[in-house]
Amino acid sequence: MPEESRVMIMKTGMIGAGKVGCSLGKYLRSNGLEITGYYDKNQTFAKEAADFTGTSCRDSLEEIVNESDTLFLTVPDDLILSVWNQIKDMPLQGKFICHCSGAMSAGDAFPGIDSCGAFGYSVHPLFAVSDKYSSYKELSNAYFVIEGNREHREEIAGLFQSLGNEVRFIKAEDKVKYHCAAAICSNHVVALIEESLTLMKDCGFDEESARRALAPIMLGNMKHIIEGGTAESLTGPVERADIKTVKKHLSCLDEDQRKLYCLLSEILVSIGERKNPRRDYEPVMEVLSSGARQRETENQEVKK
Repeated sequence: MPEESRVMIMKTGMIGAGKVGCSLGKYLRSNGLEITGYYDKNQTFAKEAADFTGTSCRDSLEEIVNESDTLFLTVPDDLILSVWNQIKDMPLQGKFICHCSGAMSAGDAFPGIDSCGAFGYSVHPLFAVSDKYSSYKELSNAYFVIEGNREHREEIAGLFQSLGNEVRFIKAEDKVKYHCAAAICSNHVVALIEESLTLMKDCGFDEESARRALAPIMLGNMKHIIEGGTAESLTGPVERADIKTVKKHLSCLDEDQRKLYCLLSEILVSIGERKNPRRDYEPVMEVLSSGARQRETENQEVKK
């Protein structure tokens, strides 16, 4: 956590009018911060974002750079470097240049920024921005994870702390692992739920009824994990070392499903060992290993 954050007054220009740019701009504007406007190569998007946030649309990069002391490059990750190359020779002395990529460091995004007299930052809201016009309402609950030049990062942190957000600093070398953690929690959970819905539909549920049936489990688990951690929230046959049920589960799954079940269950075993240090999980691991060997045997038979 930042120890001595300082709040700064800044005139912020938004380059990129997609979901993140719209949501962040609206969030800052709703909290009384000055947004100088939006620039996007698609002027229709820029105008829509400007109208939504009660700001203005800028006709050129030069215009928004000149009018702003802080710039957020809220464009797709693979375009950040391209935009930086377009603005790096403009007057940037003393300006803060920020992007919102979770996986890219400030140094990778803004090479040579020190020679421009500007200060580069990665400012990542740890939040799934899913809707262009409503996600801003939930940004007050998001952590903002900041990486970049140490000289002014407390001022960037202070800005978001003044809005009530939690802020963390991160090292550049940890950005990719940090983003991977966020993707697993957000995106991969969707894949697991999809797998569960598929199995429910195999049992006669339709999509909607399966979601409704599973909702109490999903929501309850998330609540318990947030409040008490993974070990205290873990239940089920793996946690109980119920090898008979684990075997039954494996018997009803196809090859890919068994692979997923075994890999995840091995992690559950490690959590169970923390929760129940006196419980013997070796029999469960043997069953899971047998499931893996069964997969290998099936693969060899297919090759034959």
